Amino acid sequence: MIKDDLTYKVIGCAMKVHSILGNGFQEVIYQRCLAIEMTRERLNFGREIEQTIYYESENVGTRRDDFIVEQKVVVELKAIINLEDVHLAQAKNYVVAYKFPLGLLINFGATSLQHKLIFNPNYNALKR
Repeated sequence: MIKDDLTYKVIGCAMKVHSILGNGFQEVIYQRCLAIEMTRERLNFGREIEQTIYYESENVGTRRDDFIVEQKVVVELKAIINLEDVHLAQAKNYVVAYKFPLGLLINFGATSLQHKLIFNPNYNALKR
């Protein structure tokens, strides 16, 4: 998995939260703690940012992101036993729909912290 400095810092913050709390809490608790750690790391972020979803230029609703970090990375949190393909697809859809180059899917619910870096295939520089 390729990480840049920004995603590396976010994952580091998540690892610290998970090492202190472990698994078993509701997602909102991890979200609050991650906000504390990212503030300590002096990362610029928004929490629960509402994004509009479009279908062929038509507004079809909104959805709130867990975090937008440095206006570059969409961070989606989970607190479940194990990540599944549906969670990866959901996170990828958000990255593409909101036109961000990168996304992070972080799961605090497993015994060990799980994280996946998600690339927007519409960004040529990030295509593999």
